[in-house]
Amino acid sequence: MALLEVENIRKSFGKTRVLTDISFNLEKGRTLSIIGSSGSGKTTLLRCLNFLETPDHGIIRVGGETVFNAETWNNMSEKEIRRRRLHFGLVFQSFNLFPQYTALENVCLAPELLLNEEAGQGRPKKELLEEIRSRGAALLTDMGLSDRMGSYPHQLSGGQCQRVAIARALALRPDILCFDEPTSALDPELTGEVLRVIRELAEKNTTMVIVTHEMAFARDVCHHVIFMDDGRICEQGPPEEVFNNPQQDRTKQFLARYREG
Repeated sequence: MALLEVENIRKSFGKTRVLTDISFNLEKGRTLSIIGSSGSGKTTLLRCLNFLETPDHGIIRVGGETVFNAETWNNMSEKEIRRRRLHFGLVFQSFNLFPQYTALENVCLAPELLLNEEAGQGRPKKELLEEIRSRGAALLTDMGLSDRMGSYPHQLSGGQCQRVAIARALALRPDILCFDEPTSALDPELTGEVLRVIRELAEKNTTMVIVTHEMAFARDVCHHVIFMDDGRICEQGPPEEVFNNPQQDRTKQFLARYREG
């Protein structure tokens, strides 16, 4: 059974339809890339998955649990919405780190706030805080930032900031890690640095959904590719099929710009 099931998601802003009947599945431990031109609906889809936008229609399931149903969503409490959002972690293209906090504090902030909300789960709060800090430090070490835990965002390069953002997204142990064009704000050298980290996560069987303009990365690292155009899924399948043998004229036209040579 698929870990993530998306059925007939639709989204409009006013009279403008942005997403039309988006459906796909993603198995646990697999990586999905979403490609397409700017304005095709990729980021809106990602924001719908994370409930930063509310779809007008459709169903989202994670692990068999219905975490979104457009017909019942308005009856959900804010606390329940926050709980369901925890299934997903989101890494923004512009980092969105808090400038007044160190790298470690940025990573630990959300788990600490969640701990306060849940009143300690019956264990000593000091012990749980130490556990959060220890996990945060371990995540930053995994990101190659063991020597920058006390640094503030303005003291870090763009690539380092993005790695802090990835660690922050992982801190709440999401079922699915989402990336919204994670390298778009980086120069080519730093882009390779961040893509290397994402590749390592894929090798560890982290379930990921990645909106990206890095065609070579999508082709070589991801297990499934969706090409979106005008708010619809125009084509999807294994990367070797989508990139090497696209069936739709619009897909062929889009990919022609990225052909080597």
